[in-house]
Amino acid sequence: MSSLTDLMTLLAMLAAGAAWMQLSRGRELAASEARRLCQRHGLQLLDETVGLRSLRLRRHAGRWAMIRGYAFDVSVDGADRESSRLWMAGRQIHAYQLPTVSASMPERPEPTHSAQIIDLSERIRRAQHGRLH
Repeated sequence: MSSLTDLMTLLAMLAAGAAWMQLSRGRELAASEARRLCQRHGLQLLDETVGLRSLRLRRHAGRWAMIRGYAFDVSVDGADRESSRLWMAGRQIHAYQLPTVSASMPERPEPTHSAQIIDLSERIRRAQHGRLH
């Protein structure tokens, strides 16, 4: 009986280690995608990190998939800090939320929680106006 318990313990530890490695690789991919999104939208990724905030089982592209939600901070002009979110299914971006833009893939319904989109157009205009003078 002891050897069966040891085997089950070993299998549980291996499964936990494999899950941790997969989540670590997913976090690295999410950080890379967050950097790419920030470059595309003219934002600065602060702290160069993303943090896992949620794991949900949802339908994506007609199949059930584990959707990982990550949070990260961005800056428009280097003097502010705004929260952003990124949802990933496997190696693909499922949806994202930035202070100035919110996008979702066609297969993804809108989040069930209230999305908070911050309009920064006035702040950007003032920051650019201040740089010109």
